[in-house]
Amino acid sequence: MTATHAAPTPTASLRAGLVGAGYICEYHVAALRRIGVEIVGVFDVDAARAAATADKLGVPAATSLAALRQAGANVIHVLTPPHTHAVVAKQALELGCHVLIEKPLAEDVDECEDVRRLAEQKGLSACVNHSLLYDPQVVRALDVVRSGKLGKVVAVDILRGSVYPPYEGGPLPPQYRAQGILPRPRRARALPLRGLPRPHRGLSASWRSLGGDPNLAFDEWRALVRCRAGLGQFQLSWNVKPMQSQIIIQGTKSILRVDLFLMFHALRAATALPKPAERIVNAITDSVQPLLDVPHSVWKFARKQVRPYQGLHDLVGAFYAALASGAPMPVTLEEATRVVRWTEHVARAADAEHAATKARFQAPGGEVPYLVTGASGTLGGAVLDRLVENGKRVRIFVRRAPAQLPPGVEVVLGDLGDPDAVDRAVHGARTVIHVGAAMKGGWPEHHCGTVIGTGNVVDSCLRHGVHKLVHVSSMSVIDWAGAEEGAAVTEDTPFEPRAEERGHYTRAKLEAERIVRKAVAERGLRAAVLRPGQIFGGKIPLVTGAVARRVAGRWLVLGDGEVRLPLVYLDDVVDGISPPPTGPWSAARPSSWWTPTR
Repeated sequence: MTATHAAPTPTASLRAGLVGAGYICEYHVAALRRIGVEIVGVFDVDAARAAATADKLGVPAATSLAALRQAGANVIHVLTPPHTHAVVAKQALELGCHVLIEKPLAEDVDECEDVRRLAEQKGLSACVNHSLLYDPQVVRALDVVRSGKLGKVVAVDILRGSVYPPYEGGPLPPQYRAQGILPRPRRARALPLRGLPRPHRGLSASWRSLGGDPNLAFDEWRALVRCRAGLGQFQLSWNVKPMQSQIIIQGTKSILRVDLFLMFHALRAATALPKPAERIVNAITDSVQPLLDVPHSVWKFARKQVRPYQGLHDLVGAFYAALASGAPMPVTLEEATRVVRWTEHVARAADAEHAATKARFQAPGGEVPYLVTGASGTLGGAVLDRLVENGKRVRIFVRRAPAQLPPGVEVVLGDLGDPDAVDRAVHGARTVIHVGAAMKGGWPEHHCGTVIGTGNVVDSCLRHGVHKLVHVSSMSVIDWAGAEEGAAVTEDTPFEPRAEERGHYTRAKLEAERIVRKAVAERGLRAAVLRPGQIFGGKIPLVTGAVARRVAGRWLVLGDGEVRLPLVYLDDVVDGISPPPTGPWSAARPSSWWTPTR
């Protein structure tokens, strides 16, 4: 019996090493296994993360990039944070490895050129993973363009919504550290699509801050590209809901709308029909095609004919096929450099604007009588207004630079979850009025803004010897179900035993109050805990969704309507928090007010 052997694949001599064990690593591993490329290992500067990722994916963990080379890797996938892409790519090239670099190629055009020159000098291949070019919907759209169905393409609009995972406190994630500006991974997504008008004659851009992601300096971006044959527009938003990823290609014969999230195409065509009839036909085609495409795409996804990050899979396959055959790279370094050039042109101008804003609003670092956290909210803003009216000097700690500011008010920008930012704000303050807390979102947002934020405030108050901390808690932390009817609420009233069931707000407020009270009892913190009831007045409505909902023009009361609400007017809460216009604060209130009963 004669043994038979399978013929070696064209990529059999290629062995991959992965540098960077973040979330995208998993998809590169899947793509490599799909085409049968041997994976010699994964390396990350965080050895624990590298070990965990290697164990999860069933690949070896390496101790260095050089160790990957020694293990036999002759191709390196650069999956590290964007600011390190060029450095890692050059190290891999120096070791004699081809490189596939996650987008963007680099954060600077000079670095891009350095990588290109080194690859040419070493006679090695380098490619950038602009996987959008290989997304099945984009490939299909470009086929339509090449077919001539759209006529001459005169405009392309790319509309993209975005959201980041919740910031959970601690050192700021990479997307926020560079002055809170639009991060580089998002900057380089919109590669001008092949076969469509290329940018040749200029670029203009605008950006604004509307509150979509409070840690971003700018969360609305528009860029208008003047091309040789038409115009292109790019939109990136953290405010538009639901999230979208669409490409609209407008031609002289038809308009094609491509939805990358829902995976469908919709075509509107010019016809010889009368205009009313043409509108009806286009309404049908614009509606029916998505109804056909979406189930078909879901079916293909369920059968694994289409995978998550399919564009990445296909580009990785094309990259290795090109390596094996000596064909040109799927995305050349010249193409990737053009993207970096225009995105950095826009982003650096925004960086400069935000840097100027931060410089204008940074506190001088000296002493200040009062610091107010959460001053951009209704209650915090009302406290700030009262302090200013009473002639007090105030510093505020907010995530976004205010549009208007009373004279003499200092500003420190930052997030309560960031211990360094909180420390900058607290340094030099004699009294801290801590109003800031999360008011919406899931548990990660409440845990960061309320629990971790309060812990950061407490630690900084103790570190800098703050005279007094006023912590604004909530009456929701009290065990109302266990209290006797008509009994007075005191400092000894038990806490809510089932806070998790009451919601994220109650749970977070209770944990935050416990942090303050423990610091008073064990660390010598001088503090007061205030528990306002249901605040109304100003911008806060009397009736909220907690007790009634608006339905068809009428109020639908939740429950039997007999529940007593612990209402308190906004101005009365401010009276309880703010010091008197003149004289020391302690003269207006008994000294015991500053030390809550344990």
